[in-house]
Amino acid sequence: METAIKDTKSKDSQQAKKGHPSGDQRFKQLDITMKRNQYRQDSLIEVLHKAQETFGYLETNVLTYVARSLKLPLSRVYGVATFYHLFSVKSNVDTAHTCVVCMGTACYVKGGGEVVKALEKELEITVGGTTPDNQISLMAARCMGACGIAPAVVFDGRVAGKQTPETVMEKIKDWQE
Repeated sequence: METAIKDTKSKDSQQAKKGHPSGDQRFKQLDITMKRNQYRQDSLIEVLHKAQETFGYLETNVLTYVARSLKLPLSRVYGVATFYHLFSVKSNVDTAHTCVVCMGTACYVKGGGEVVKALEKELEITVGGTTPDNQISLMAARCMGACGIAPAVVFDGRVAGKQTPETVMEKIKDWQE
């Protein structure tokens, strides 16, 4: 029995030295972030930010890895990843630019709805769509947690606050040139 326990510990330590079973070194960045936070479950958002930064978007295997490492149900990790719109669970690799408009209460009340309407009219697409030339994807977020700078819009991963239909259209026109 003792040899079985020793063998298991030996395999675990060898696996830890090797990194992720896939051999993908990007997982090492996640491991560093999780270790720095002592694998605390309340570090989930920080770990997901690191994963998004490292992978570009949150693949299913990344969400599973985070869930197992933090000892959280996958449903909880997926729920957080899909609630906050700064996280993307699908790749926008084929799209040159992404525009995400916050539609949380503060942003909506301060003009987020008008921003979306202007974008849909100009780009001739609806929220969730991509222009036919794959240049711009338009998305809406439930909440970005940026209520103090409402209405907030994320242009290619950069948050811009106090946006109006006019300021957003200037950015879109820059992209189209």
